[in-house]
Amino acid sequence: MFLAILLLIACIATVNAHCDNSCSGHGSCMTDDVCKCYDNWGVGLGGQSGDCSDRICPFEIAWVDSPNQFGVFHEYSECAGRGLCNRESGECDCFDGYTGKACQRTTCPNDCSGHGTCEYIEDMGYAATYHDYYKAGFSVAPKKFAYYDWDARKTRGCHCDATYGDVDCSKRFCERGTDPLDVRDDLTTAGKYQTQMIEFQFTEHFSDFAVVDQTFALTFQSTTNETFTTQPIVMKTGDTEIVDFANDIQSALLHLPQAVIDGVGVTVNNGDDRIQVNITFKGCNVEGPQRLITVHAYECSVGCTPRITGLPLSHHINSVMSNITEVQNSDYNNYECGRRGKCDYTTGLCHCFEGYGGNSCNQQTMLM
Repeated sequence: MFLAILLLIACIATVNAHCDNSCSGHGSCMTDDVCKCYDNWGVGLGGQSGDCSDRICPFEIAWVDSPNQFGVFHEYSECAGRGLCNRESGECDCFDGYTGKACQRTTCPNDCSGHGTCEYIEDMGYAATYHDYYKAGFSVAPKKFAYYDWDARKTRGCHCDATYGDVDCSKRFCERGTDPLDVRDDLTTAGKYQTQMIEFQFTEHFSDFAVVDQTFALTFQSTTNETFTTQPIVMKTGDTEIVDFANDIQSALLHLPQAVIDGVGVTVNNGDDRIQVNITFKGCNVEGPQRLITVHAYECSVGCTPRITGLPLSHHINSVMSNITEVQNSDYNNYECGRRGKCDYTTGLCHCFEGYGGNSCNQQTMLM
């Protein structure tokens, strides 16, 4: 009889045991009347179990936080410390400038104004031209520098399209040119233009017929980041064809759109198994330092523009062991609007000061 009474009391205690609000249907009620909440449920800022009525938002590495007892910063924090948790939905309401399910990454200024892409800091390579890339097999990738700081995969910025700049890619670039009043150190000699040398080194000694009808192309990137590629150029190796070959390269460069190269000189030197091409930029639009020319010497016959056969070179010209070098620096400089005008960043046009003209205000129209 006594044992039956004890069992009855135990049953009554078990039946009467309950948790607050029955754990809101988001947890299990334990024997000590404490809810064991399901994942991502709890109560309040501390995330205690309570009645399991609140949603817990995603955690990410905090942008700013106080150090722990070991002096460690940037620990995990709800909404990364850059948003408020919506306890009804379990989603972070991020502050302006932050995004992601846990506000773990920045937005880009003005969404790059529609003139660029939003890139993580560790993905923003130094890549103005092909020569700023490294070669991996038959593919290339932007040259990058190792980045290991805590804000990797968090901080982002704009990589602007050609002819656009500033942090949000909202401004049009204006043409750049030399300052016509810039004084050189030695005025007794003529000003020097930049000269780039391309060396075509072949796999073996060539004859007049070794590379007959084989083609390549050149790409030039302007100081406003516009890229232009020539029509296919036929390689000529014979001693009697060197002048024609130089004229072909010069013509191809001068026929690029928008007169991006408005003056250039080309000379060719013939060797046993190599040809050296010297390109000198002489026009008003290219007086100052220019980016290195890019040579397209791989075969590109399907789905390519331009379509070229490629050249039998001992190594690719644009590889790490590049055979494109600057052999003469320019005495001329390269300023926005020639330092003699103001750029209209809406149109990308220079408004030249009185007495100056040209696309980059680098032409003096009157003596002051």
